[in-house]
Amino acid sequence: MLFFQLFLSFFKIGIFGFGGGYAILSMIQHEVCVKHGWIDVAQFSDMIAISQTTPGPISINCATYTGYIATYSVYQSHFIGILGSLLASLALCLPSIILILVVLNVLFKYRKNKYVKNIFAMLRPVVVGLIFSAAIVLMTPENFIDYKSVIICAASFLILMFVKKVNPIFLIILSGIVGYFIY
Repeated sequence: MLFFQLFLSFFKIGIFGFGGGYAILSMIQHEVCVKHGWIDVAQFSDMIAISQTTPGPISINCATYTGYIATYSVYQSHFIGILGSLLASLALCLPSIILILVVLNVLFKYRKNKYVKNIFAMLRPVVVGLIFSAAIVLMTPENFIDYKSVIICAASFLILMFVKKVNPIFLIILSGIVGYFIY
């Protein structure tokens, strides 16, 4: 039953998750922490930190981590844990593979259609809202971002918006240096 729940949860996240890994973190958090209780909020924060430092998309890394932890905690077997991580990762990717195979021909046929262009234009603000939602979910008392970090982020954003010839990589490095000296 655990394998079925794991597959179904990550398949559902794969179907309804738009905007990439950071945008669907709130969905992953709801499924794995709130709905099923496979991991707690502290483990979820650790999972995100580990997923950011390992190669690959953060959502797949989260699925792999959750699949392993959920199945290992029940069956106490590393082999079963690896099977759980593979199943969760596959379940997360499977909807995308299916949708790409089905929709690809239609999208290429109608890619210059004004309605298709408008649909993609309307999805952009939705993705921004989902990423903001993920940031709000991560602002728990144990992970709360202090005002100095918010000031660094806001200053970087304003510089990027109003000084057109600034390289974003330069801003990331500069923010890191400022953060190093502040903290």
